[in-house]
Amino acid sequence: MSKRVAVIGAGMGGLCAAIKAREAGHDVTVFEHADSVGGTWRANRYPGVACDVPAILYQFSFAPNPNWSHNYARGAQIHDYTKGLVEQFGLHDALRLNEGVSSATWDGAAGEWIVETERGATERFDAIVPALGQLSRPCFPDIPGVEDFAGPKWHAAAWDDSVDLAGKRVGVIGSAASAVQFIPEIAKEAGHLVVFQRTPNWVVPRNDQHVTDETKALMATNIDVAMKLGAAQRAMIFDNADNFFWQAFKWTPEGRAAYTRTALDHLEAQVPDPDLRAKLTPDYPIGCKRILITDDFYPALMRDNVTLETVGITGIEANGVRTADGFHELDVLIFATGFETTQWDWSMSVTGEGGRTLKDTWREGPEAYLGIMVAGFPNMFILYGPNTNLGHNSISFMIEQQVGYMLRTLELVEDSQAKAAAVSEDGQRRFNERIQQLLSNTVWADPHCRSWYKAANGRVYQNWAGDCASYAEMTATVDREAVLVR
Repeated sequence: MSKRVAVIGAGMGGLCAAIKAREAGHDVTVFEHADSVGGTWRANRYPGVACDVPAILYQFSFAPNPNWSHNYARGAQIHDYTKGLVEQFGLHDALRLNEGVSSATWDGAAGEWIVETERGATERFDAIVPALGQLSRPCFPDIPGVEDFAGPKWHAAAWDDSVDLAGKRVGVIGSAASAVQFIPEIAKEAGHLVVFQRTPNWVVPRNDQHVTDETKALMATNIDVAMKLGAAQRAMIFDNADNFFWQAFKWTPEGRAAYTRTALDHLEAQVPDPDLRAKLTPDYPIGCKRILITDDFYPALMRDNVTLETVGITGIEANGVRTADGFHELDVLIFATGFETTQWDWSMSVTGEGGRTLKDTWREGPEAYLGIMVAGFPNMFILYGPNTNLGHNSISFMIEQQVGYMLRTLELVEDSQAKAAAVSEDGQRRFNERIQQLLSNTVWADPHCRSWYKAANGRVYQNWAGDCASYAEMTATVDREAVLVR
């Protein structure tokens, strides 16, 4: 018997869940707060926005796309890909756009979730699939006067297209993943650009290539061979990332040496000025923070109209930014200061067994079994949950494994003629003890490492503790000792 499944969020994860759950015969509804699918690729529209995972890997195995314009897909094209998934798999009738979920409450007697939406609708479902992501709540820095700047200001995740930057004095606070993509673009327009860098990042080359229309036409002359080559290329990139790039984070001597050398060689090749190179050289181990993949960030910093400021900011004032040794007058201020990650403060409230809320359950830090199930919250399957983020490979692969696990668990419920599946407290505890033990041997556990991966208490709640192959193995079957059906 099919289950009524509520998918909450229509980004990459939510769409994957909807497609595969429908294929399995379930009745699916997708709730989305925004007016379009795409999640982060709908929201992020800053100049130069792109994925730092090769496009052939950052797509679903069941929906390959031969039309990427570059080896690394641009954000607008990924947004188009998500919209194309709706068309390809006929999801229009399942989508409830402009209708996010405000609350979900478990009714134990009925074995159902009561879902209330932002429009005031109340509906019941057998299972819920929160697909809200980890990087969706912009974070602003704790700097005195952060609200005082009088000119146009915005976060990179909420780009203001109405402001013409031509000839303007522009300040960018932050120099990490988003910043290294849009700084080279706005540097071409700004009269002067000041990049305020608190901490330098390890950067490796992207070596991106444009895929020409002529190349696409050539591949189209033999689709079967093109698909075969594409599958082989995907497997090669995946295996390289999972076996070699992963070692920069697993912290093997070979991994850290190889990728440190790659990053230092890239810096030296692109930045001849030794003083600027010194400012851009990190003093923490590679892999501790997100390794950035870009070809044009360093060259942008060497433009005559760009200044890299590494002296600490003491305050923001109406007409500029004050540092410990001076003042920068600015017309526009852009925050590239990342997202709130460690609090896991979802946009909806979730109440499980015994009236306990997920917020209270996670008050000391988020934990989930396989990053998917939480004890006390039956038939809830989180996508991109705690300890499933990656530094080395593609999250789309992880999402496919999570969706597969959800469907296997629902099948177990049906075969057992039960109402619900729930992970036991002991099963969740044993899993997380093992994950934290594995994480203690990674670079993220280094006491010199401070990053958004790590909470204030020192625990890593964000990242998976191994390669992707190990995650696929762990999610391939349902462990009946950990997961109970009733």
